[in-house]
Amino acid sequence: MTWDDRHAYVPDARFDGGNLDCGNGLLLLIRKHLDPLPRGGLLEILSTESTVDEDLPAWARMTSNQLVSRTRNGSQRSFLICKGSLSERQTAPTAVASAPSSTKERASPTPLGPARLDIPPLAVMGIGSWPRPRWMLQALHDYLEGRLDESAFQETADDAVRLAVAAQERAGVDVLSDGEQRRDSYASFVGSRLDACQLIPITDLLPYVEDPAEFEKELRSLDVPAQQVRHPAVFRRLTRNRPLVAHEIRYLRSLTRKPIKVALPGPYLLTRTLWLECVSERIYQRREELADDVVTILREEVAELLAEGTALIQFDEPVLTEVVFGRPTRNRSFMCGALGSRGNSSDELTFASSLLDRVTAGFPAERLALHICRGNWSRDERVALAGDYAPLLPLLQRLPVGNVFLEMCTPRAGDWSLLTRLPSKCRVGVGVVNQKLDTIESVEDILTRAGKAIDLFGAERVFLNPDCGFATFADNPVASADVAEAKLAAIVEAARRLRG
Repeated sequence: MTWDDRHAYVPDARFDGGNLDCGNGLLLLIRKHLDPLPRGGLLEILSTESTVDEDLPAWARMTSNQLVSRTRNGSQRSFLICKGSLSERQTAPTAVASAPSSTKERASPTPLGPARLDIPPLAVMGIGSWPRPRWMLQALHDYLEGRLDESAFQETADDAVRLAVAAQERAGVDVLSDGEQRRDSYASFVGSRLDACQLIPITDLLPYVEDPAEFEKELRSLDVPAQQVRHPAVFRRLTRNRPLVAHEIRYLRSLTRKPIKVALPGPYLLTRTLWLECVSERIYQRREELADDVVTILREEVAELLAEGTALIQFDEPVLTEVVFGRPTRNRSFMCGALGSRGNSSDELTFASSLLDRVTAGFPAERLALHICRGNWSRDERVALAGDYAPLLPLLQRLPVGNVFLEMCTPRAGDWSLLTRLPSKCRVGVGVVNQKLDTIESVEDILTRAGKAIDLFGAERVFLNPDCGFATFADNPVASADVAEAKLAAIVEAARRLRG
């Protein structure tokens, strides 16, 4: 875009961003001043920072807002941004309105229409997480460290969700998620949503593990500095005074009419994550008491999510593989962030199964799912667990949910044929691409894997998806957004051929 002599339109609001660049707070100010405007509203942004010349147009394109014009007088720049597009503008005010001096309470987003709950056979979807833009990561760190308030953080996250949804839409998926953009990880984020919790750097837990040297070795296997990984610690009895993820669904419902899914940490994972004897025993005498409160919180959440029109609620339980493939000790393991100690495999699987039964009791099984993998914190396949599903079959054969999403593309998952013993009414989300590899799987390879699944389960029971999420940990995505979109698009093309 060229520089204009003057703006052709009179702005509805304006603010001066001074010398802030887009990665250092300017985008947050833009969002603060743009959100109160109606669709088609015009915001003038003043800036003396030269990098904004390129960064602001790129931001406008990514967020589906229109850069209408820009002017320059020496070092002073002026940008006119339209919320949405000029075609949505109803009137042209004759006076410039001053921007509000304080953040207004944000209105709840409006759903586009009745929620679609039907998910067809061979539906394509992600597991949940999506790579976060750099500015979203910065906002997340600022929020968790108290430098960014709740309203500003949620506004920034809305932008990131729109980008994640747009990528999934371009790929052509059948079921959408919000990419877990508001979470620091797939499970520990609850520490920022429950009043009784505090998120602390995982390195602070070194004094509390049985084998600090071994724990440090595990942390070194991460593809992200360990000090950037946080873990929740419980300091009072757990209560749910605000949603864990229902607010994510409300915003997602305002963006799409497609069926939507959301992932929740499963009850066993959440109990394992939150139970640290050195801290938790001050509040709960036994792990089972903590689990009781976890079950109550998750049941409240599920009820709200179903009422909001969520087509699929997925419980993440990757630590189940750590139970059966990990070392038979009571040492804590990193395993996707769950550090709580465990007992023998049989007792732990019984405990996990009972918690899942309690959380799901009375809810429609066809709208509930379970996800299991073998670790998604590193791109190095050698540091993840390996083994087939045989040890987990007793749990899988009595699932109280109607859908299961399984890691099946990686050789670490073993023989698929064991899974024919799953309940006949259970739909199976089959991992047909490996999210850890930069190589985009060919449609032919995906068709081969999908065909094998159809032979085992029947097409009417099969969903198609990656083995796991693309960014389980916010600071540690295992794929870029471009790779993630390309992999989903390849699955979509394979599904199109299968349906044809």
